[in-house]
Amino acid sequence: MKHKITFAAFAALSMLSLAACEKEGPAERVGESIDHTVDAAKNGGKEPVGDKLDDAADKARDAAADATDAAKDAVKKD
Repeated sequence: MKHKITFAAFAALSMLSLAACEKEGPAERVGESIDHTVDAAKNGGKEPVGDKLDDAADKARDAAADATDAAKDAVKKD
């Protein structure tokens, strides 16, 4: 029983932390693109695995934020 409560609390906190993230602006996206290009040039044209993981995490965070926004909008309309 204690593990279920702990897991539920962890899941709730994780979702809150994802929902609290702001979407990045255009300047930040351009800056990250430049960083990725420089890193790829340093690695012989290949993107480092760490950058790929960061990109995947950013996409997941953005998708969670979009889903949260859509849910908030749906609740407001009802």
